[in-house]
Amino acid sequence: MKLNTTRVWLGGIAGGVVWNAWGFFIQMRQRPFYEAAQKQGLFLKEPRYPFFVGEWILLVFVLSILLAYLYAWSRATAGAGLKTALKIGMIVGFCAGVPGNFAQAVWSPVSRMLPLGWMLEMWAGAILAAVVAGFLYKDKA
Repeated sequence: MKLNTTRVWLGGIAGGVVWNAWGFFIQMRQRPFYEAAQKQGLFLKEPRYPFFVGEWILLVFVLSILLAYLYAWSRATAGAGLKTALKIGMIVGFCAGVPGNFAQAVWSPVSRMLPLGWMLEMWAGAILAAVVAGFLYKDKA
């Protein structure tokens, strides 16, 4: 089968919307922890990069499109469907969210709730994005 790049991009963009919405949900719950870390001087009050939020949103879309490609490529060997999308999302999300945030929880002086939230944002977000991309992907006829 030939890869349907239009459906990959559609799934990737839709997955990016879902992942960014999930990230917004997590970040709103973490606001008190950010404020406390800023008051303690552990976090900057302003980002070093003035367009950080926009750049982060764009990066999540790029990750989601890459997840959509991984799902589409994996269908030939792992099969189409939810199970494959979940596996792809769990693997990529684990790699993106767990090791670095585990290290932050161990070594950073900020509340462990921040790295926990960051880990959940990446891991669950990748799973959600992969499932959305998998749902929307259809092979070319």
